[in-house]
Amino acid sequence: MSFKKKINVYRKKATKSITKNLLDQQSINLSDREDIKRILITRPNHRLGNQLLISPLVKEVHRQFPGAKIDLFLKGNLGEILFKNYEYVDHIISLPKKHFKELGRYLISWFKLKRLKYDLVINAEASSSSGRLSTKVARANYKFFGYERELNLFDVANVDHISKYPIYSLRYFLKQSLTEKPLPDLEIKLTAEELNHGKKILAEYADLEKPTICLYTFATGHKCFSKAWWNQFYTALKNEYPHYNIIEALPVENVSSLDFKIPAFYSKNIRELASFISHTSVFITGDCGIMHLAAATTTPTIGLFNVTAKAMYEPYNVACSGIDTNQKSAEEICQILRTHIESLDFAESEI
Repeated sequence: MSFKKKINVYRKKATKSITKNLLDQQSINLSDREDIKRILITRPNHRLGNQLLISPLVKEVHRQFPGAKIDLFLKGNLGEILFKNYEYVDHIISLPKKHFKELGRYLISWFKLKRLKYDLVINAEASSSSGRLSTKVARANYKFFGYERELNLFDVANVDHISKYPIYSLRYFLKQSLTEKPLPDLEIKLTAEELNHGKKILAEYADLEKPTICLYTFATGHKCFSKAWWNQFYTALKNEYPHYNIIEALPVENVSSLDFKIPAFYSKNIRELASFISHTSVFITGDCGIMHLAAATTTPTIGLFNVTAKAMYEPYNVACSGIDTNQKSAEEICQILRTHIESLDFAESEI
């Protein structure tokens, strides 16, 4: 293990030790919602997926406190991009992705957090030590640290999902019914101009008169399927859907597990990529941040899971689904896909 990784391990252990007792809290009843004018939601994690996955919580908080302005305490440079058109999101405070390389900016972000005053602070992920610590550091009349999943407080469907659990927790904290209202969707708010731009780009890669299946073949670590797996899956998919466009969206690394054998779109611009995906008919990928980006566009998204917990991380939105690929052939996965795709309006005339 490198010195840098060892430091990060010790840092995480120290933060967890410091914050382990911060979850002892009592539910409160906010009798006068109009007094809540400024709210902070904290999720200091730099990953694309983890930041996108708090968008339903952000929308829930806005619904609970429609007159309040919401600040976000995040990490990295994605916050301004992902929450660009959330008119009720006021300020975004971001820790740098690399603490030691930008120590000055790192400290300034914490000092800024300490200087501001809020009516309510919400930790988006109870298991996050940095989330608990930032909730402790922030100044507020009310603080919600979250409830650990091990407490088994909620007997509701899909409670394990990383986007849904914080919303159930917040409703419980506010002494409300957990299921009276539907949960907000995952969302990246694309403008009409962005959507039109995405359609024009897609027209360069696919016949718009046909439905389009878009593949994303990259993921990190063990979540990434092999080239042999993707090639076998693509062959089965092409045989199953001969009248569909099948294209690929590429990662920032500009690599393809299909060796660029099909039309492949590349962009480093996250919002441009989202606008492109939004005009495809089905998006298929392994468990990764781009999977959540696709789901946030409301495009039917299929997540392929081989190591991570599907119930916790599967794509979250209407017409999205996760498939456990373990001990399933490419043909069997295609049959599961067919059952799902047959339920979608765009495919009715094609199948």
